[in-house]
Amino acid sequence: MKHAILAGVVATSLFGAMGVASADSIPGMRGHDHTGITVPDMKQAVDFFTEVVGCKKAMSFGPFADDKGTFMQDVLGVDPKAVIEQITMVRCGYGSNIELFKYTAPDQKDLTPKNSDIGGFHIAFYVDDVAAAKAYLDGKGVKTRMGPLPVKEGPAGGQTILYFQAPWGLQLEAISYPEGMAYEKGAETVLWSPKNPDK
Repeated sequence: MKHAILAGVVATSLFGAMGVASADSIPGMRGHDHTGITVPDMKQAVDFFTEVVGCKKAMSFGPFADDKGTFMQDVLGVDPKAVIEQITMVRCGYGSNIELFKYTAPDQKDLTPKNSDIGGFHIAFYVDDVAAAKAYLDGKGVKTRMGPLPVKEGPAGGQTILYFQAPWGLQLEAISYPEGMAYEKGAETVLWSPKNPDK
């Protein structure tokens, strides 16, 4: 009996610790600073983000290359002969920053992923009114998808979305949830939102 109790205590402490241990974290991690995107044409990308989306250019720098060594591969995991011609950072309202890269590389591929592709991604911008955003984007000649699409059920109930596309194919989204989302009621963790950046 003592052995069974001891085995139970050991199992509980071992497996319990594995199952309910607090999540690890990168030391000092505070939040999402930026998303980096490689673009085919830097001027086109900067113009789109500043003149259409409404972001503000903060800085540009570059080029970066290593003609003789493997610095680019060692630091960035790219072909050793890859060149970053320019990097431009833009700030978009009360969200994290976007870092635009203009690369050339011997093995560069020109693949624009769909949202369903592994490695596919999109950038979402919080807006006050998705219908107004759609009218604005349509007026600018930006390709928009079906929407505004209100989500009425499930944890995301309360949001309205609209997907749209940059001229080179990058997927973006306009999203709004002025009254919050259904999951928030009783949620232990609430998602960060640019509509309440301090919350």
